[in-house]
Amino acid sequence: MSEQAVNSTRRRLLVAVTSVLGIAGGAYVLVPFIASMNPSARARAAGAPVEADIGKLEPGALLRVKWRGQPVWVVHRTPEMLAALSSNDAKLVDPNSKVAQQPDYCANQTRSIKPEYLVAIGICTHLGCSPTYRPEFAAQDLGADWNGGFFCPCHGSRFDLAARVYKHAPAPTNLVIPKHTYLNDTTILIGQDGAAA
Repeated sequence: MSEQAVNSTRRRLLVAVTSVLGIAGGAYVLVPFIASMNPSARARAAGAPVEADIGKLEPGALLRVKWRGQPVWVVHRTPEMLAALSSNDAKLVDPNSKVAQQPDYCANQTRSIKPEYLVAIGICTHLGCSPTYRPEFAAQDLGADWNGGFFCPCHGSRFDLAARVYKHAPAPTNLVIPKHTYLNDTTILIGQDGAAA
């Protein structure tokens, strides 16, 4: 083999090796750059659906869950609490949930999938305070038309046990009902509805 043929072969080999190394180096640089454009694990977790175990939630009790940095309430309503909801309609701003503060499957009188469970974001729609849970009737505190529910101590907004706002309150709308679904009889998935599961 002539020296010129050997040099030509070496040149082609060096060009091929250099090209492969250049492509590998470029990929090595691009992969972290492209990966940095994805949301972080912390950001993904902040918006991820959250499971809530309601198996031990007694009738009348409230369970607090944190989802997207917000308090979410799960209330196990008693038959008496459910029966009192219809008596509130005339006293409420939006008794039929016409304002879209809930998924379509919760636009009903109980604002829930299962009537016995209310799932609501515990932030007042007035200025973002967190109302307190007051399931018992307390006419001396909140007026004769009060059947129990949620009371915002910051500015006096009142909500019934379906998280619907009373008239003449600073809060303009009902409390927000997040997307949710039941994984089984004792577990609720908050932040995702059944259609998206």
